[in-house]
Amino acid sequence: MIKERLGHRIDGWIHRFFPFLFWRPIHPDLLTVVGTVVAGGAGLAFAQGAFLQAGCLLLLGGFFDLVDGVVARHFGRTTHFGAFLDSSLDRVVDMLIVLGLLIHFVRAASGAGVALCTVILVASVLTSYAKARAELVIDRMPGGLLERGERIGLLAAGAILGILWPILWLLAVGTVVTAGQRFLYAYREMAKLDRGEPDRAGEAGTMDPAGGADA
Repeated sequence: MIKERLGHRIDGWIHRFFPFLFWRPIHPDLLTVVGTVVAGGAGLAFAQGAFLQAGCLLLLGGFFDLVDGVVARHFGRTTHFGAFLDSSLDRVVDMLIVLGLLIHFVRAASGAGVALCTVILVASVLTSYAKARAELVIDRMPGGLLERGERIGLLAAGAILGILWPILWLLAVGTVVTAGQRFLYAYREMAKLDRGEPDRAGEAGTMDPAGGADA
């Protein structure tokens, strides 16, 4: 939701506050991989119950995820594979993070924690898949209530501030709502296509080579 509204205005902010990223050419795919390793480390920290460290790693990994597309556009190195790599590794990070939390709650014998993490994991994967699959048919899929950026930001804030439980409840409900929103939107748009109404699918299935799609 936030990224959808801000769009490429983020580029200007990154240029202004982090000019060192543009002093010399940096391969954006390298930033993507480094961000994945850093954010993936948050999953290990969550599994060990080191919530503060996990939250900090999430923020740092999110920074790399935010700037890789900006760097790609700045140096003219946007590619379709870069967008594919970015989106694919985002899914890896999402699963590692929630699996880390799941392991923590299993060790702590917390049934509620295990249940919440299971809901978040399934709903997160579903929202991402729904967007990718729908955009093979329709022009675009709106982000919905909680896109990936919001989910990661909320989880990082909850871990750092020590309010993880309410954040997990928020994520469980919000991610399920987001999945429902995407299914409803897909149903409406695809029903129009089935009725033979003019569609916007001429650009369907394309990816933004600027750095991948936020899911």
